[in-house]
Amino acid sequence: MTQASISTTADAARSAPPEAKSGFRLPTHWLGVAPFFIFALMFLILPTLYLVVGAFQNDQGQYTLDNIRQLFADQSIRDSYWVSIKISFWSATIGALVGLAMAIAIVRGGLPAWVRSSTMTFSGVASNFAGVPLAFAFLATLGRLGLVTVILRDVFGINIYAMGFNVLTSWGLIIVYLFFQIPLMIVIITPAIDGLKREWGEAAATLGATTWQYWRMVVIPVLWPSFLGTVILLFANSFGAIATAYAFTGSSLNIVPIKLYAQIRGDVLHNPHLGYALAFGMIVVTGLANIFYIWFRTRSERWLK
Repeated sequence: MTQASISTTADAARSAPPEAKSGFRLPTHWLGVAPFFIFALMFLILPTLYLVVGAFQNDQGQYTLDNIRQLFADQSIRDSYWVSIKISFWSATIGALVGLAMAIAIVRGGLPAWVRSSTMTFSGVASNFAGVPLAFAFLATLGRLGLVTVILRDVFGINIYAMGFNVLTSWGLIIVYLFFQIPLMIVIITPAIDGLKREWGEAAATLGATTWQYWRMVVIPVLWPSFLGTVILLFANSFGAIATAYAFTGSSLNIVPIKLYAQIRGDVLHNPHLGYALAFGMIVVTGLANIFYIWFRTRSERWLK
């Protein structure tokens, strides 16, 4: 009995993990995420802090509120914010509604599996397609000598520009923004639609609910936070876009990103600190939009769990 007890104790001692050695250990488990934090610090946090500080300084480095006051006193700046908000609102709203309809169709519309896979692949690429290539693509398509414009004029006798259409306007820029707003909506809202449990529909049908009642009382309340959060995210995505707008319209459209570019890099309207103030205003708008997005996203995830 004594021999068995000693043997059991020895086996337990051998199988027990060795005690952790006391002393300093390098935090190697942080090495994997270190590039992300370094990138965020260098290209997001520090530049943002630099802009915020510069918005409250003058050319002599003294702190002042004149730049912030000019945002409200200058009619041109107020108009640029209003135009940017309108463009962002309509591109986000239209893009969200169209993207939601397409996402519902590919998830719950009974379409073949390859339609969903191809749509998601295209959406993932198109949601990041912006800047000069996108502007050139639309000018080559709907410009005064664009492919679609020429076909409508020469084949069907329809001159859209003679009818008042102009692609270099606010609505023209909204159409361009929809090219990446709709795919982004599809990419973000599809997981929320996938989270709708089949049992909910079966339970509603068992209780005698119609299809419309099921969508109105179950689906819409569950998807509503995700939908609103994505609309806000699309708004922020459009509000901060400059490469596409500048390449598409040049300086002909009075929106905040183009006015900011003119203040910081322009030869005539060269006032860097006013440009920093414009950027600070954009940070405030997009920051509030992202806060609301995170809040709505949290509510939707709570529902889908």
